[in-house]
Amino acid sequence: MSATASRQDRPTLGGSGTPHAKRRRNIDRVMTVVTVLCTILALIPLVWITAYTVYRGIGSWDVGFFTQLPQLFGDGGGVRNGIVGTLFIVGMASVMGIPVGVMVGIYLSEYGNGRFAAMIRFLTDNLTGVPSIVVGLFAYGAIGLVTGGFNAFTGAFALAVMMAPIIARTTEEILRLVPASIREASLALGVPRWKTITRVVLPTALSGVITGVILAVARVAGETAPLIVTILGNNYDISLNPFGGPSTTLSLQVYQLAGQPSQEVVSNAWGGALLLIIFVLGLSIGARLIFKGGKGASF
Repeated sequence: MSATASRQDRPTLGGSGTPHAKRRRNIDRVMTVVTVLCTILALIPLVWITAYTVYRGIGSWDVGFFTQLPQLFGDGGGVRNGIVGTLFIVGMASVMGIPVGVMVGIYLSEYGNGRFAAMIRFLTDNLTGVPSIVVGLFAYGAIGLVTGGFNAFTGAFALAVMMAPIIARTTEEILRLVPASIREASLALGVPRWKTITRVVLPTALSGVITGVILAVARVAGETAPLIVTILGNNYDISLNPFGGPSTTLSLQVYQLAGQPSQEVVSNAWGGALLLIIFVLGLSIGARLIFKGGKGASF
């Protein structure tokens, strides 16, 4: 046998029948099984919590649950003021937090190359990790003490502080996915940079930006800790005056009703928790549908 034939019969490193290839396939199979098992383990708590909340909360849902004020003793009562308060305070937080977050994201993506931008990225990354109760204490000290104590505006400010950095980082990452050739083509035609951003870059990434905004709103809608020290909570109708005294939201109401001795009241807390889960899941699913069907899906 010649030397050339010996080299041809020798198994190559990348061949499918070599020991190296078999070992690589076995490792791939093991890793696939491990990742599937970890995924199942991660889903078990989510499915368990959702199913248990449905089981405990669906029985309290009736007309009175959505139309009556809460009662701390006996049966009956609802979460009408919590629903109104959630929409009111989260709406105010969105008005304050979304424009700031989007503008910061645009700056970081389109202009942020220096030390100032690096400092903003560092601050936003750290702000997303600050405990929510600390944000609530900050909001009470900065806004609540100035405006006369517990009120809806202070709670909305705390939620806006939590919302803005999430939107900023999401917007930056989405805008960075827009191909540079699109910007260059617009600039080559003599279009000013600010108009290129507003007329070309933002519309191209609009679905992704909206997705980030909705996910940030869903994130803060379920917050409770910062609201305990900013709006306090009450069992009366919500005043639409943002400085009209203590207010409440659905999440805070669930926390307060769950600690009452009456089982009927605790059942209403489970019903409120179920309503809150549906609200947050609805926003998350809506965001993903927008991302799937929008222009951003092509990135």
